[in-house]
Amino acid sequence: MTPTTPLTLHRETVRPEWIDYNGHMNVAYYLLAFDHATDAVLDRFGIGKAYVAAENRSVFVVDAHLTYAREVAEGTPLRFESLLLGADAKRLHLFHEMRHAEEGWLAATAEFMLLHVDLGTRKTGPFPPAVAAALAEQAAAHAARPRPPQAGRAVARLEGP
Repeated sequence: MTPTTPLTLHRETVRPEWIDYNGHMNVAYYLLAFDHATDAVLDRFGIGKAYVAAENRSVFVVDAHLTYAREVAEGTPLRFESLLLGADAKRLHLFHEMRHAEEGWLAATAEFMLLHVDLGTRKTGPFPPAVAAALAEQAAAHAARPRPPQAGRAVARLEGP
């Protein structure tokens, strides 16, 4: 598998049921759309739904951070660009940008830390060697790009009364 930078593996359109009383996509559906993009990345590396069924192993999200840049409305076409910010024996650090599929502007970002888990024991364990190598190769290709400014951010703490 040749590393691609960024990975552009998922597209979808904002659905009517995702719209809240403010007339834009509700926060919960941003996470759902980013989850769909994560599934596409996992499938790319052979650790998606079919892997879970065949191997009884999976990846779990253990940390997530979303940022919002611009609201999206019903019918907005979305394109997701994904970067592997890092990977080791049992962890995957994943970053997505949600963009308008036609105009290219940034709508939101998501950053996830995922752990490889044996579903029988519910404990972490190493990725299969071929998967670990492919993830490392892709992460190295992505490391050559500038790190997204939203990566590694935390929610700001308010000071004062």
